[in-house]
Amino acid sequence: NFTHHILVYNAKSIIFEFFLNATINMKNRLFLLLCFVILCSHDMFLKMETFFLEPNQKSVINLYNGTFEKSENVIDRDRMIDVSLVGNGERLKMTEDQWSEKDSITTLHFTTGNAGTWVAGLSTKSRLIEMDADAFNNYLVHDGITDLLEYRRANNLLENSAVEKYSKHVKAIFQVGDTKTTDWNTNLGYPIEFIPQSNPYEAHTGDVLKVQLLRDSKPLADQLVYADYKASPSSHSHATTNQDHSHGDTKAHTHEGEDAHHHDDDENHAQDNVKTHSHNDSGEHSHAKQDTHSHDGGEPHAHDDTSLTEDSSKTETHEHTSGQKLRTDANGMIDVKLTADGFWFLRTIHLVPTTEEGLTHESNWATLTFEVRHSHSEETHTHTHEDEDGIPSYIYWIGSIVLLGGLFLFFNRKK
Repeated sequence: NFTHHILVYNAKSIIFEFFLNATINMKNRLFLLLCFVILCSHDMFLKMETFFLEPNQKSVINLYNGTFEKSENVIDRDRMIDVSLVGNGERLKMTEDQWSEKDSITTLHFTTGNAGTWVAGLSTKSRLIEMDADAFNNYLVHDGITDLLEYRRANNLLENSAVEKYSKHVKAIFQVGDTKTTDWNTNLGYPIEFIPQSNPYEAHTGDVLKVQLLRDSKPLADQLVYADYKASPSSHSHATTNQDHSHGDTKAHTHEGEDAHHHDDDENHAQDNVKTHSHNDSGEHSHAKQDTHSHDGGEPHAHDDTSLTEDSSKTETHEHTSGQKLRTDANGMIDVKLTADGFWFLRTIHLVPTTEEGLTHESNWATLTFEVRHSHSEETHTHTHEDEDGIPSYIYWIGSIVLLGGLFLFFNRKK
């Protein structure tokens, strides 16, 4: 009996330990899966309800950390190295008491100055994150950093983990009043920065805007840039069944855009903490193979990392990018086709290997936002409205000529 009790006790202990470990493993898996769903890298944008303001107007600029349409978390003041407004040749520094938060959005309150083209900029401190090989590879796919992914593949580095230092540098250009000034070409001196080569508010829908990308104030060549737009409240469509509406040489346009995919960012963890891969406050980040997740309410899908090693063509099928995919030339230039009215935004991530001690990579993120409207000038804005159910205008012209000819013959014969 004693032996029997010992065996039963041991069996129960083994079973209890098995279920305990299974429960812990299940919780860990669920936690990692939840992190995998929630935690990815964030883009950062400066946004306004409208980029056309009046002089001496109380206004706000919203800082979005997530997608262009949704912010996932606020940004602490101690993360901000520089916050500037540039207008009428003067650079104004913003103070901490001009910021507030609501929900997940950080908001800057300010009053516009004199009429002109203004620039807003914000630069953040660098942070460190650590990722295993699978997480890092999937991150490269998600954010469209295909150059580094191909480099890792070509050099048999896909199995290498990463410790990355990252920072973000964002700009917006807005118009105050009707006067155009040259402040739009201001170099804020950020580590990476977009600078238009002409005033965006002298461009209209259908135009091409040339933009230069700088890294440490020097042209950054051969860098991937994504340009996209979202319809603004003031934008509208001219596509109607019975109306021919043209804007000079501009092409027909639409305001339908693909939703952008958001990537979270850790804006609140300590700089010296490199043990977790988290771009927000939610904990560790894992991109385990075969885990499924959905983005913005879409269908769940898996990140099977075998595609990274077995078939290079598969890596292009799961990039969370939209809009125009551009590459800078030798002078850091890109041509952005302004195909529609709306809020336009450019984004890029310059992610490269580094020899800095304790790190494997460094990334600098940049975005630029501005608003585009179509032109209504007399030279370019023409309307022709023909009633398809009525008589075409050329019939009236022919009929008039025949009538005049008939009257001419009638009176000549009378003479």
